[in-house]
Amino acid sequence: MNYLLLFFVCFTGIIITAQAQNPDTHNSWLHSYDAALKQAKAEHKPILMVFSGSDWCKPCILLSREVWSTEAFAYYAKDNLVLLELDFPRFKKNQLPAAQTKHNEQLAGVYNKEGEFPLVVLINEDGSVIGKTRYKAGGPEAYVKHLDELLHK
Repeated sequence: MNYLLLFFVCFTGIIITAQAQNPDTHNSWLHSYDAALKQAKAEHKPILMVFSGSDWCKPCILLSREVWSTEAFAYYAKDNLVLLELDFPRFKKNQLPAAQTKHNEQLAGVYNKEGEFPLVVLINEDGSVIGKTRYKAGGPEAYVKHLDELLHK
């Protein structure tokens, strides 16, 4: 019995360590349009720009939980997208630095004039809009398929 317990503890530790060290399962969200554009041009990838209200917008929270934070999306994004998060939190404890807030508001003035949340905007490496979408239920695989359809219209 002790050997079985020891094996389980060691096996669990190995799995956790491997997942923590695997960069493919973690998304690298940028928060600067200029940095995203630079990376998009260098890698010849479109930018997925998400306008989110991370602490107040229920569909934003669902999109984050059901899609952005999943391994399936991480693998897709790594090979196909540059990720740019533009957050608009409302609670004081979550407020962004003033420069980041101004940056996000300027981009909203260009790409999200209607003030929709969440809004996912796909742009090419020149900043031109390829497509726009919102939260869709169905999990990461369905959302990835939807994104792929928008990118390859």
